Amino acid sequence: MQTTDTVLMIEPIAFGYNAETAKNNYFQVEQKNSDVQSKALEEFNNFVGKLRSKGINVITVKDTLDPHTPDSIFPNNWVSFHKDGKVVLYPMFASNRRVERRDDIIETIKNQGFEVAEIDDWSFSEIQGHFLEGTGSMIFDHDHKIAYGSVSLRLDEQLFRDFCSKYGFEPVVFHSFQTVGSERLPIYHTNVMMCVADKFVVICLDCIDDELERSKVIETIKSSGKEIIEISEEQMQQFAGNMLQVRNKEGEKFLIMSETAYQSLTREQISNIEKYCGIIYSDLNTIEVNGGGSARCMLAEVFLPKK
Repeated sequence: MQTTDTVLMIEPIAFGYNAETAKNNYFQVEQKNSDVQSKALEEFNNFVGKLRSKGINVITVKDTLDPHTPDSIFPNNWVSFHKDGKVVLYPMFASNRRVERRDDIIETIKNQGFEVAEIDDWSFSEIQGHFLEGTGSMIFDHDHKIAYGSVSLRLDEQLFRDFCSKYGFEPVVFHSFQTVGSERLPIYHTNVMMCVADKFVVICLDCIDDELERSKVIETIKSSGKEIIEISEEQMQQFAGNMLQVRNKEGEKFLIMSETAYQSLTREQISNIEKYCGIIYSDLNTIEVNGGGSARCMLAEVFLPKK
């Protein structure tokens, strides 16, 4: 099944601009002389409230002051929870993000009634300088066992292929770029330029500069029977690709995004999405500007079996 009704979210305690991740995350801008943590916490709480009001099960865990982890609000990069009971831990590019991997968070998930059969730890690849940042770098089509991955410092191609081989996904490898000043630079995470839902895909095809790679992505999406809802690079810069489809306890589906992303969409794009599911959006401006991530990055899907 493509969607889950349960997500993990990490409540920020000392959220802020992370200079280490900003080296290749061109969405980040440091907001100085502003109370970033308190604003981020308010945005977080409002977001959680909106999700819960729609019947989505949200498991929240507080961040820690020590060690200081400014990006812990984005847990989908270090962990994924699979329907066969496996929990996968991923190798992270920024050294100050590696301490986000916490055993107590996994214990909290287990205490919520979920079964963990095995922990599959890939973090050893950090030693060799090879990274694969979870569902930030990989976009899964669970129903068709396809994984989309845009090569960057945070997605090592061989590691991605190894993961797909082990977990039975067909890898679709490509390169995506964004315009920064006068340069075309690699997009740091695949999930800022594409979102795979059950019956449609939101994607910025303009970011895939190579025509053969772009054609391969289009062909794969179409062969999976999903409608392509294309966004522009300008909309991608407003986090319109950073979306996640979930369902509630009644099976009703929603596409989750930020208010920034929603406001960037055209009426036609919104109508195309609403043919398939409702939309939930929330103001995440402080988190987006300082963290360089948006709604999807804040949600780690829990597909684990119930005990």
